[in-house]
Amino acid sequence: MTKRPIAIMWFRNDLRLGDNPALRAATKWADQNDGVVLPVFILDPVIDSQLGGATRWWLEKSLEALGHSIAEAGAQSAATNASLHLLSGDAGDILENITDAHDVKAVFWNRLYDRPSTSRDTDIKAKLQDRGLECESFKANLLFEPWEVKTGGGTDFKVYSPFWRACQKLPAPRQPFAAPKSITLADIKIAGEVSLAALDLAPKPFDWATGFAERFTPGEQGAKDQLFDFIDERLVDYADLRDRPDHRVTSELSPHLRFGEISPYQVWHSAGHFADAHPGKGKTASKFMAELGWREFAHHILFHASDLRSIPLQGQFSHFPWSNDSTALERWQKGQTGFPIVDAGMRELWHTGYMHNRVRMIVGSVLVKHLLVHWRDGLAWFDDTLVDACPANNAFSWQWIGGCGADAAPYFRIFNPVLQGEKFDPAGEYVRQWVPELRDMPEQYIHKPWEASPLILKAAGVTLGQNYPEPVTGVKEGRERALRAYQDMKQSVA
Repeated sequence: MTKRPIAIMWFRNDLRLGDNPALRAATKWADQNDGVVLPVFILDPVIDSQLGGATRWWLEKSLEALGHSIAEAGAQSAATNASLHLLSGDAGDILENITDAHDVKAVFWNRLYDRPSTSRDTDIKAKLQDRGLECESFKANLLFEPWEVKTGGGTDFKVYSPFWRACQKLPAPRQPFAAPKSITLADIKIAGEVSLAALDLAPKPFDWATGFAERFTPGEQGAKDQLFDFIDERLVDYADLRDRPDHRVTSELSPHLRFGEISPYQVWHSAGHFADAHPGKGKTASKFMAELGWREFAHHILFHASDLRSIPLQGQFSHFPWSNDSTALERWQKGQTGFPIVDAGMRELWHTGYMHNRVRMIVGSVLVKHLLVHWRDGLAWFDDTLVDACPANNAFSWQWIGGCGADAAPYFRIFNPVLQGEKFDPAGEYVRQWVPELRDMPEQYIHKPWEASPLILKAAGVTLGQNYPEPVTGVKEGRERALRAYQDMKQSVA
C-alpha cells in the first residue's frame, strides 16, 4: 500500500492526459514531493444532473478509455490498485473522506463554468484549504476565462462579434503540452469506489444508443483521430460547405470538447498550423476558429447568466404565449413533422446522437416558431439525445433560436423549412439518407412532397398521411401565427 504523500487529480469534463493542466500540476507535485497521484472521477449530483441518455453513453465509453490510458501511464508502478478510481455521491463528502483516510496533501482540478459547478468547487476548495491541503484549479477547457473578456466599460459581453474581437486582442492561446510519459500512481483502495458498470450510465428507459458507435469513438484517441481527419481531409472545404448537411465537412469535435477528451488549445493550434501550411486557405481556417469563438461566447454567457436553462436573457419572453401542444412536440421528436429537412435531422439525431449545426437551427426554428412549442422543451430533448449536449452550448443555442437569448436574431426572422432544405440540401441527398420514405421523390419535390401531383407521389411510392405525414402546420400559416404571438407578447409588456 502507498505510504507516500498523495496528490488527488479530480477528473470532471477533462477526460484526457494530454494538455491537461491539473494533471500536469499533480504529476509535478508528486515528482517534487516524492509523492504519488490518485486519479478520481466522482459522479456527483451536479454532474449527474447535466447528463442525458446520450451523454451518459458517451461518458461511460470515455471513462473506460481514460482508465486504460491511466493504467498504461502508470504501468511502471506495478501497483494492484493503480488506476482511475470511480465514485458516486457528493463530491465534497467523498474528497473529505479520502483525505481523512489517506495521506493526501494536495488536490488539483480543471475549472467548470456553470453556477452549480462553480458554487460546489468554491465550497470544496475553501474546506480543503481549511484542512491544510494545497488546492488549485486551472484553465483547461476554454481559451479565455469568462472574466478575462470585458467590454470597454468593464462589463460582460452580450453580442458575439465584439466579444470575439476582444478575445483576439488578448494574448494568444498558449501552446498545448504533451501528456506525461509516466505517472506514479497511488496504490490504494478507496472506500466506496465502484466499477464502471455500477455507475449505471446506460441510457434509460432502454439502451437506444446502439447506433452512436457507428459515428463516434469516445475517448482521447478518438478525439485525436477525429481532429486529424478533419484537418487533413475536410477543413479545406469548411468555409464553402460547412452549412451543407449533404456534405461531411464539419469537424464533429463537439462531443470530444464537451467531455474534454481534447482541449480547445489543441484544436486551435492545429487549425493554425493548417493555415500556415495552406496560405490560400486562411479564410477557411478563420471560419473554423470563429466557431471555437462561438463556443467561448456560450460559456461566457453561461458564467454570467443567473440561469441559462430556465430564464430568457431577454426578459420580455417570460410573457411569450407558448402553446402546450404535446402532439406537435411528439411529432417533432419522432421526425414526423411532414417537413423533410426537419424529419431528416430529428432521425439523424435519434440514430447517431448528433445533428448537423445548420439543421439544428432549422429544426429549432420550426419547433419554437412554426409550432410555438417552448424552447425549454426543445432544450430538454436535445439534452437527452445529443452526445455533445452541455450546460453552455445547448441552453445558449436554444435561447438563441428562440429569439430570447444573447445576440439572437430578431424573433420575426423565421426559417422556412422548405427554402432552407432547397438551399442547403439542394439535391435532397441528406433527406434521402434519413427519410427513406422519400428516397424516390424527384428533386423538385423532395423538400415539399405535398406540392407533388398524385401521379408523382404514386411513382415515388409516397402516400401522404400514410407512409409519410402531411405537414404538422402550413409553412405560411405557422409563420403568421408566430408573428401574431410575437406581437401579442410585445403588447403585453408595453
